[in-house]
Amino acid sequence: MVLVNILGLLLIGLIVWWFWLYKPGEASAGDGAITVIVEDGVYQPARIRLPAGQPATLRFLRRDASPCAGTVVFADLDISEELPVDKVKEISLPPQPPGTYAFTCQMQMYRGELLVEAQS
Repeated sequence: MVLVNILGLLLIGLIVWWFWLYKPGEASAGDGAITVIVEDGVYQPARIRLPAGQPATLRFLRRDASPCAGTVVFADLDISEELPVDKVKEISLPPQPPGTYAFTCQMQMYRGELLVEAQS
């Protein structure tokens, strides 16, 4: 009985960390070419800062053979691309106005976001 309670508390702690405390990796276009690693249920980096009004290219490297990791979807940009395992797939993004644009796998379990910012 005590073991079940301890396991329950650990599971609750893991859920709180994953959904509210976890801070995904972040990169910006100023860092040069951005490669996104698809592995272990996450995109790394999961937050990407881009300048508004400029095209960008992201390179996805899928290391996870899970079927869920097989496609990346930028729903707001009407882009959906298949990601081959252990090969880099370049995805060209058109210029966007400032805003936040999500990207996910087709089942929305892998999650990331583009933070498109106006240049000052």
